[in-house]
Amino acid sequence: MNSTRHIRRWPASLAVVAVLVLQLVVPTEIIPLPRWIMPVLGAALLLPLVWANPFHLRRDEPWLRWVELMLLGVLVVVNAIYLTGLIVYLSSGEANDGPVLVKAALLIWVTNVVAFGVWYWEVDRGGPFARAPEHEREAERADLLFPQMTVDLPGWERWLPGFTDYLFVAFTAATAFSPTDTMPLTARVKTLMGIQAAVSLLTVAVVAARAVNVL
Repeated sequence: MNSTRHIRRWPASLAVVAVLVLQLVVPTEIIPLPRWIMPVLGAALLLPLVWANPFHLRRDEPWLRWVELMLLGVLVVVNAIYLTGLIVYLSSGEANDGPVLVKAALLIWVTNVVAFGVWYWEVDRGGPFARAPEHEREAERADLLFPQMTVDLPGWERWLPGFTDYLFVAFTAATAFSPTDTMPLTARVKTLMGIQAAVSLLTVAVVAARAVNVL
């Protein structure tokens, strides 16, 4: 066990909580399942993470990282199920309620951005604990190449990406459907970014376009 005092966990936890709350308003027309299932399952996985490191990352336990990756995997899979249900709903010919389509598409898109933002934060260079300079664990090779890593500017010598940086990477990947200022370097992050872009493209190009036509 090691101590890391400079990395905040609460922004990532707050983002996940916000996404879990959003699941409570997923339209029942999209998928006929109780809305409370995903929030309860997500809360059960999130609880040990918050208990061990409520605000800052201090306790480095390998099993906690696996719990977080499991939570992210569940979020991505459930979001893909929602997207599939939405596409089936569109194909049925009964999708005449524009507000329902817009709300469903927005929830899927936001969940997509947050889930992958946390995922990038967790996998880059072995995770936030490995990236911390005061930590004894050796960091892995970089998965993402941030602009700050390529320039020699005063005040940026010891820069480390925070959760907001990874959330921005996820946001730009979901809007541009490709990397923008931060480039993926490893196969695992390229795979994650490809999946994220595909979900975003289907949501925006297929679902949102149909919703606008209905409206």
